[in-house]
Amino acid sequence: MALKNKKAENFSEWYTEITGENGAKLVDMRYGVQGFVPHRPWAVRITRNFEALLETAVEKDNYDPILLPVLISEENIKKEKEHVQFSPELFWVERMGNSKLEVPLYLRPTGESQIYPLYSLWIRSWKDLPWKNYQSRIMTYRGEPTTRPFLRGREFMFFETHGVFTTHKEVLEQIDKDMEIASNVITGYLGLPFLFFKRPNWDKFAGADDTYAADCIMPDGKVNQIASTHDLGQRFSKAYDIKFVNKKEQQEFGWQTCFGPGIWRIMAALIAVHGDDYGLVLPFKIAPIQIAIVPIIFEKGDKKIDKKCKELEKKLSKNFRVKYDDSNNKPGWKYNKWEMLGVPIRIEVGPKEVKVKKVTLVRRDTRKREIISEKQLDKKISQYEKSILTNITEKADMHLRANISEAKTFAQLVSILNKKRGFVKVKFCTLEKGGEKCADKIQQATDGGKVRGSLFGDTSKVTGECVVCGKKATATTYLAKSY
Repeated sequence: MALKNKKAENFSEWYTEITGENGAKLVDMRYGVQGFVPHRPWAVRITRNFEALLETAVEKDNYDPILLPVLISEENIKKEKEHVQFSPELFWVERMGNSKLEVPLYLRPTGESQIYPLYSLWIRSWKDLPWKNYQSRIMTYRGEPTTRPFLRGREFMFFETHGVFTTHKEVLEQIDKDMEIASNVITGYLGLPFLFFKRPNWDKFAGADDTYAADCIMPDGKVNQIASTHDLGQRFSKAYDIKFVNKKEQQEFGWQTCFGPGIWRIMAALIAVHGDDYGLVLPFKIAPIQIAIVPIIFEKGDKKIDKKCKELEKKLSKNFRVKYDDSNNKPGWKYNKWEMLGVPIRIEVGPKEVKVKKVTLVRRDTRKREIISEKQLDKKISQYEKSILTNITEKADMHLRANISEAKTFAQLVSILNKKRGFVKVKFCTLEKGGEKCADKIQQATDGGKVRGSLFGDTSKVTGECVVCGKKATATTYLAKSY
């Protein structure tokens, strides 16, 4: 059974339906506190599965896990003058029971003001560096004015790494590694291609020297920032007194990075980019159930089919996450359920299959059936795992490429952003200080179109004039509307 709302016709309503009670039951919006969303089991299992891939990747890059309290003292947010910009978004705790706290505490909006005071205590010598920690499976809190599940919330899932190095060169090398981790996990395992940008000077993370971010395209043409990594220079180390004794026995401030794959935002992209009018479409690697077995029983008491399904479940469970659906629901209802949840492979077993020792396989991404012998099953599942990922990645990449346009004039730029959306490539005066005047003009003319930045690693020479002000262009940049 298809969803009532069509993804291509009304993405917003489709997204609300697929995430809610009448769809894949990922969240429950009846909790009654805006921006604070109960995550239902299927959503938690999906996010945990791809979060585990990120944990493995950063630990391979020598990050160690830490877990810190959610409450932070007021003085910490004031130490870095730019980072204090988070203040309007903070949630404050001012009472404990009937007693007013002497010093108000705030809930973690991000990890810098929480972690770096500890780094100033933990790090002593150049021999300690690089110092690399990460936090995962935590919640973070920001007073967002508008909220939507997995796109913007006041409480949301968070993953962050924080590194301290002896030189700025090491910081830039770490940024390359962060981008590689994002690409390997988000695209390599989840099938979500993106463009990686160096953000303009006026749109950096508060307190950073430079910000780099991964943007993917959603079905409505808006961009979704799914990861970011930041060159913090020595700003935070000076603010929080993170020093080390170098090889010359002199004290020196550390050089820092932080990297944040957006767990919520990645989940939103998984839902929106791969999903269709029948529900979720999940990559095999992260699906909570990878194979659903559905019996086709025409006569009550047909034990041969039940026996065969149990045999298949036992055999396949050695290598895969398998569910034998022996509920009392009809086969059609079961098909709809597992399609809605995005289970990659469905195995159907009926009297004919048992008789000839065959099974019917159904791929979730194409919804095509194939009858194979039981002997081929393991080999075919392995083939499906690869081909499903290849198929959904290629479709997502085609969608991304189809939504990149180029504008030669300001009028052309405005027209594309207001009608087609997607990324618009233009020549721009400067992404450094001063360029925000042209950026503001674009934002006003397009009801929110923003400069996303220059492509990471793009060193090509720029000629011509800025599409907005007509001055000599120094950068090629991409613009888009975003969440």
